[in-house]
Amino acid sequence: MWALSAAVVVVGVIVAFVAYEKFAVSEIDSEATSFDLVSESQLDITFTVTREDPSRAAVCIVRSRSKDGSETGRREVYIAGGDSQTVKVTAPVYTSRPPAMGDIYGCSLDVPAYLTGG
Repeated sequence: MWALSAAVVVVGVIVAFVAYEKFAVSEIDSEATSFDLVSESQLDITFTVTREDPSRAAVCIVRSRSKDGSETGRREVYIAGGDSQTVKVTAPVYTSRPPAMGDIYGCSLDVPAYLTGG
């Protein structure tokens, strides 16, 4: 009987951990707000980045995609630390094929040293 109780507790802990990871408030959040098809080889994407601690720098990877959904360009965008929790950024993405849309691949507070000159 105790083995069944232990198994239920273990399953409960796993479910709680997965739920926390999925639904917890993250330290950084991003949202694509618009994109502009500038040319056959450039797309400008506008997005917002919200940080729990706005003084921390961040990096976001934005990308362009073609009509068939394949990725045609990507770039890293450095977001400097500042006073505002939410910042609006517009960044060009240069493409290998005509772009059809732009999106955000993801953002992180773990900024690579090569983006900060360090």
